[in-house]
Amino acid sequence: MRISDILNENLVQIDLKGENKNDIINSMIDLLINSKKVLDIEKVRTAIFEREKIMSTGVGNGFAIPHGKTDAISDIVAAFGITEKPVDYQSLDEKPVRLIFLLVGKENMIGPHIKLLSRISRLMNKDDFRQKLINCSSPSEVIEFFKVEEANYLDI
Repeated sequence: MRISDILNENLVQIDLKGENKNDIINSMIDLLINSKKVLDIEKVRTAIFEREKIMSTGVGNGFAIPHGKTDAISDIVAAFGITEKPVDYQSLDEKPVRLIFLLVGKENMIGPHIKLLSRISRLMNKDDFRQKLINCSSPSEVIEFFKVEEANYLDI
């Protein structure tokens, strides 16, 4: 499964608003309302925030990947956001975040969930890719960058 298979323009926001980590996570979860795969948005919200309590999903380099598993979805669902301004996310490197990739997997689909987390992390570890995303001016441009980058790195 590719990242570009689970994202669409309704699940990407390039001017994400929020003053803090919780605002940003809630805004990202609210994007999932646009997905028919979500059966119960509040259970999704609970799963994401429960995972966040374990350890911050702000992985560094201005990127966060809030994620969780729940049966409140019919299939893996994701959203991507670029914040208007850097937000303190209590990241591992203590730097603010601008890029957020939200991933929600089903309880019984652990393998695909882990593979997608790994794929996202590898792509987002690339400085030039992160900079291209920050400079995007539309959700369609974001999706296109993911498609191109995944095509260039089939081994990811």
